[in-house]
Amino acid sequence: DEAPATADVVIVGGGIVGAATAFFAARAGLRVVVVEQRPRLATLTTPASTGAFRLQFDNPAEIALVREGVELFTAFAERTGLAGWDLRLRQGGYLFCATTEAGLDRARVLVERQRAWGLADVEVLDGDEARRRWPYLGPALLGARYRAGDGWLDPRRLAHGYAAAASEPTHIPDAAPHPPPAAFLVDTPVTRFIRDGDRVVGVETPRGVVHAPWVVVAAGPFTASVASLAGLRLDIRPTRRQKLVVPDLPDIPADAPMTIEDETSAHWRPAMRGCLALWTEHRTPPTPPAWDVPTEQAWAFGLIDPRSDHALARIAPFWRKVWERGFDAWYIQAGQYEYTPDRRPYLGPSPVEGLAINGGYSGHGIMASGGGSRMVVDRLVGRLSADDPPAAAFAVERPLVEVDPDIL
Repeated sequence: DEAPATADVVIVGGGIVGAATAFFAARAGLRVVVVEQRPRLATLTTPASTGAFRLQFDNPAEIALVREGVELFTAFAERTGLAGWDLRLRQGGYLFCATTEAGLDRARVLVERQRAWGLADVEVLDGDEARRRWPYLGPALLGARYRAGDGWLDPRRLAHGYAAAASEPTHIPDAAPHPPPAAFLVDTPVTRFIRDGDRVVGVETPRGVVHAPWVVVAAGPFTASVASLAGLRLDIRPTRRQKLVVPDLPDIPADAPMTIEDETSAHWRPAMRGCLALWTEHRTPPTPPAWDVPTEQAWAFGLIDPRSDHALARIAPFWRKVWERGFDAWYIQAGQYEYTPDRRPYLGPSPVEGLAINGGYSGHGIMASGGGSRMVVDRLVGRLSADDPPAAAFAVERPLVEVDPDIL
């Protein structure tokens, strides 16, 4: 009923990133308090995601960040001490499909760069080879890039696993000696930051004040608005992203990879006895952070109607038959990506003393939660400085270069 009076670090936000921060802080031997405004952990953007992860990025810093997380995911029960904890992880692969010669040229150039950065297991396939491996692909496909080690998991089980391990850190094999358990407070918003001069030294909540030398804001799309309570201005642009859920669709090949049309970004992957399908419309305007994000059925029809310019049937013709026949049940979920101008997260101490940020993941919070949260904690305890690579690429005060959404 009451918040602990003191801690070594207070984490604002109980989604997957806040829970991951708690895990790494507890492993470092810190006394941790997590405050979450909602009545349950990981109930806002975390369950709205597809739980996907990939190493096919266009820069080595993000490859390294996500690789660290994937290595944690694949050995999660061992690394957390949670025997038998099942993330429902599946390395089903990511298949980026090109339908134009320009798209295929981009794939070849990107794979060449990725291999130079140490990603040796990415393949470039011509259309015939791709159709041989995945017969559901249609004649519009000219070629593809593919990595078998990419995949997906259950994001809520990952978030709850981070929290469970932080709550019982004595089980973590490589934790500091006798680490104290983290405390998680739900239904607990932050009403203001406590200061000593210019330094943040804690938070005020309806359950009491918690004093701590560090406060980490990990509030997903609300990160900028929470940080503003401490006088910190962050450029984070919450942007709606929708997900089509088809629980039961026999047409979906159960062994299919994440299948993406590179030119339109429309994609789907197997889930349950059906699939999850998405379209990332890069020109969607940002909006204020929201607890309830609206959905639009017209957006879903853009994926499943073959007449659409980003229809799933463009590269997987069986979707045309699905449209003609119809299917019984589907629904839409929506959340918000927390975009930064350069599409990279803010990780570490901010210009406001005592305040750190773990946010702005721009849609990559699930896959980067492990590496990013470890980096934030290492900055707080002095294991890592802002000049150590790749920390400089994600520093809160780094120079920001605006990314054109059309070239993502």
